[in-house]
Amino acid sequence: MTKHYKLIIVGALITFGLGNLNVSAQSKIGHINSNALLELMPERTKAAADVEAFAKQLESQLKNMSAEYETKLRDYQSQQALMTEPVRQTKVQEITDLESRIQQFQLTAQESLQKKESEILKPLIDKARNAINTVAKEKGYDYILDTGLGVVLYFDTGDDILPLVKKKLGL
Repeated sequence: MTKHYKLIIVGALITFGLGNLNVSAQSKIGHINSNALLELMPERTKAAADVEAFAKQLESQLKNMSAEYETKLRDYQSQQALMTEPVRQTKVQEITDLESRIQQFQLTAQESLQKKESEILKPLIDKARNAINTVAKEKGYDYILDTGLGVVLYFDTGDDILPLVKKKLGL
């Protein structure tokens, strides 16, 4: 949140000029598309594969639950006329409970997938952030704006440090 606040302030200072202050003359500003950087990192392929594998596990579990639901529903429909009322009510309750479990699983699966993706990508993002910070310090930048997040309205006078960060990471 603090970084975004600083970016907003820097953007406002650049946009409005603040009278006699010449911010661009005082500060060295660079920009980078962090999404492009992450796509270039070789670890991204493994991270994406790990997320995909976890998603497939969840999908497989959902398919199994759905198949069980379809089987119970089909059995109920085919034998409904032969069932006594208490058995019919029990079967309807089983199907309804399974339907609820499937809906709940879908919700928790989505949350689990997002959490797993965050866990898997965190080391990659941290590595990129550290490289960006190192390049910024080494090259004397006061601000690095992330054009990949869409927070910059104008960056023509800044320097794109993507080539320097790629070099730092050996990409």
